Amino acid sequence: MDDPTATPPPGCPAHGIGPGGLRRLYGPEAEDLAAVYEKLRAEHGPVAPVLLHDDVPIWLVLGHAENLHMVRSPSQFCRDTRQWTALQDGTVKPEHPMMPHFAWQPICVHAEGDEHLRLRGAVTGAISTIDHRGIRRYINRATQHLVNQFCEEGGADLVSQFAEHLPMMVMCEILGMPEEYNDQIVQAARDMPKGSETAIASNAYLMDVLMRLTARRRAEPADDFTSHLISHPARLTDDEVGQHLRIILVAAYEATANLIANVLRVVLTDPRFRAQLKGGQMTVPEAVEQSLWDEPPFSTVLPYVAKHDTELGGEHISKGDALIMGIAPGNVDPRVRPDLSAHMQGNRSHLAFGGGPHECPGQDIGRAIADVGVDALLTRLPDVQLAVPEDELRWWSSISNQHLVELPVKFAPKPQQDVMARPAHPLASPRVSTWQIGASEPQPRMQAPAPAPTAPTAPPTPAGRQGPLRRFLRWWRGE
Repeated sequence: MDDPTATPPPGCPAHGIGPGGLRRLYGPEAEDLAAVYEKLRAEHGPVAPVLLHDDVPIWLVLGHAENLHMVRSPSQFCRDTRQWTALQDGTVKPEHPMMPHFAWQPICVHAEGDEHLRLRGAVTGAISTIDHRGIRRYINRATQHLVNQFCEEGGADLVSQFAEHLPMMVMCEILGMPEEYNDQIVQAARDMPKGSETAIASNAYLMDVLMRLTARRRAEPADDFTSHLISHPARLTDDEVGQHLRIILVAAYEATANLIANVLRVVLTDPRFRAQLKGGQMTVPEAVEQSLWDEPPFSTVLPYVAKHDTELGGEHISKGDALIMGIAPGNVDPRVRPDLSAHMQGNRSHLAFGGGPHECPGQDIGRAIADVGVDALLTRLPDVQLAVPEDELRWWSSISNQHLVELPVKFAPKPQQDVMARPAHPLASPRVSTWQIGASEPQPRMQAPAPAPTAPTAPPTPAGRQGPLRRFLRWWRGE
């Protein structure tokens, strides 16, 4: 990799500068990577040479157009890390904290050509079997179950008590292992992408859980994602199944947990944002999309590898060089967003879900968890407020992502709800919820069991006298 000339020389004591005068993306610098990205953009333009943990050299792609070109050009760039020179020559050690990201695995993320089509086809085929209407019901039930655990207290931490748990509950249900949902799997899934000292152990724990699930479903198929992945005509091996389950579980969990926390934080701290939601000028799905622009759940994807000598963003990229897809810096590229305060309503050209052959195939599930979960929480707690000054909120940052450590809130204590009850839809009720937030389709308030008594409901309307809306809602709820 060519040494830059616009950075301090080797040995310079400048903060965050490593060998060759390259900026580090770890250590103290990781506390404000957004600022580092802008420094790099000013120094180098849309593509910059940087250092990962253990001072491993890599290119960071900062430009929106350059990122899209890289991910959409499989003839020039691939995800097969076995072609990365730094892995081949031992520059990247086996104990590198980012090894769970680097190590080649028999999954579609790292495959090319016919093998990519085979593995990706199995994943998308299994995703196509998911009952989206049923899963939205489950998301509502899971949300109500979580809210029941703190609604009587008048306060909660919406990160540790809600955002970190809802996605895992839903993903365990989708994969067919609801019995595995607990605090340990939540913490392992949150820890693994961090590149921490315990990331490798967390990865091992998750693989043990998923390989046991694979063996169980191979012997006893059910109507779940794992069983459909196993039975797909692509005939994945047990190792291929387990590895795909891991990448799907961790990516979906981490991305959605961060997305939910980010949306809730903006709603609680930006009066204009909240007013737009309450006033109907913005729906929850639109709020989610705005968050995907401003605070993407994953800041980067790594690594891509150059298949031959090429050029990107004015830089010479040598065969075997690795590159980082810069989602966060690409989303704020001034060539695409000259005014970062402008809302991006209706614009889905952000980089949050990648692009090209490796674009996230499960993005609609992540959107559904965030859309339904946030809407249901705000409906239950319409008076929720931030319990601390905004400047006291803390983030944990790494090269992979940035997430809130906690989001303390307060609200008037609320009674628990029987989350299996089917309350009338707001449109069919004379009393409209404070959070009347629309969505692209009706979203019934489905809920999960709790010991509280059933909330009173309106007497049923005789079937022959039901209006079209009532009949539609009964069909939607499965009644």
